[in-house]
Amino acid sequence: MSHVLDDAPMTSYHRRLLIACSGGPFLDGYLLTIIALALPGVTKDLHLSPTEMGLTGAASLVGLFVGSLWFGAITDRVGRRAMYTIDLVAMVVFSALCIVVTDAWQLIALRFLIGIAVGADYPIATSLLAEWIPRQKRGPWLGLLSAYWQVGAVVSCVVGFAVTVIGTAEGWRWMLGSSVVAALAVLLIRIGILESPRWLLHRDRREEARAAVEKALQRTVRDEELDELASHSSSGGRAGRRRYRDLFHGIYLRRTLYCGLSWLCQVTPQMAIFTFAPTVLQSFGLHEGAQSILGSLVLNAVYFAGQVPASFLLERLGRRKVVISMFTMSTLALLPVAFWPGMAVEGIVSAFILYALFNAATSVFVFIYPNELFPTEIRASAVGIATAISRVGAALGTFLIPVALVAIGNGPTMLVAAVLTAIGLVLSIVWAEETRGRTLEETSTGAPALPTKGQLTS
Repeated sequence: MSHVLDDAPMTSYHRRLLIACSGGPFLDGYLLTIIALALPGVTKDLHLSPTEMGLTGAASLVGLFVGSLWFGAITDRVGRRAMYTIDLVAMVVFSALCIVVTDAWQLIALRFLIGIAVGADYPIATSLLAEWIPRQKRGPWLGLLSAYWQVGAVVSCVVGFAVTVIGTAEGWRWMLGSSVVAALAVLLIRIGILESPRWLLHRDRREEARAAVEKALQRTVRDEELDELASHSSSGGRAGRRRYRDLFHGIYLRRTLYCGLSWLCQVTPQMAIFTFAPTVLQSFGLHEGAQSILGSLVLNAVYFAGQVPASFLLERLGRRKVVISMFTMSTLALLPVAFWPGMAVEGIVSAFILYALFNAATSVFVFIYPNELFPTEIRASAVGIATAISRVGAALGTFLIPVALVAIGNGPTMLVAAVLTAIGLVLSIVWAEETRGRTLEETSTGAPALPTKGQLTS
């Protein structure tokens, strides 16, 4: 019997859901990048110290840690849809308040609260998308969520570049205020999105699940189809259901560690370099102002260009092969910058472009693995924990990079980034699993989803 969700034909609702769920990563990319572009003006007008500058850049990442860790578990308890709107309303309000700040501590506090809202959206939106999308599209579409992060970053670079060229007084307030418009747009798109039928069945809300599936797929759902989905969603009955503590035992502990630590190794150098891209590029000789922002725009555009093909390549070649290959190439791309920091600016920019291209391919896995390797009952919690672990490193990297560039220099700073990326490679070689072509129920069982002979030759 075909699976009512995993083998369903694509509908207009699936496509709308992708756009709605991509709003979270889009806003994350926009909000985290716009602060980097606004930071030179903020530093000048609010007289930020180096420590305050680092805290301003890292505050939202710390908030992401709190929001993802807390709201991941809440999402598994109260539903994917319940918190879907509240977090966006919070983003709108806190972004609007950033326009009128008059002191560093106010901006740091608001950036922290914005981070909590963004962190809450990660487990909500990604688990909701994973539980609706057919298996053949699940990997590419979850991977595309990461690409939308980069779309947000590119759009923010365009806005920042335009404000800088126009030369508006206190232009950084306009940059930060533009986040209100972006958050409102996503809020409107999400009106009418349905609850996950897998979560509804897990909560024994059978008729609500049937109604949601029938509305999305535009057909009648037979009792036997719903019975099959219900049996999968219940993890062997109420007595056998997974709990939050299961994330730290057995095969799920290994998966939790891999999802969190590999994401940390991927995102820490990325966030450190890209959040402070104008500052990093200036330290290597690129002129400040519009030229350095344009360089940041190019890096983010290249990053997006690497994510889209990687999202579809992993379905052809398999998750494991792609993630190992791309971690390898990302490490190699950083080594020239680490060992020859005095090379021509063209060489530096070329190395960063190659790093952006290959690191982009590793980033598509950050939503795929935690959503595929855990059952419905703890899926959002797993995404939340993986996000929280990654943000520990990302926050530290963002906070320390302006200090590191001064204290140890450009080369050693990039060498640290290369070492972290290499650790991600080792973790992937040892722990990455192959989940291509399987249902969510198959990938989230306790048995490791390692490559089979058929998968390797297909």
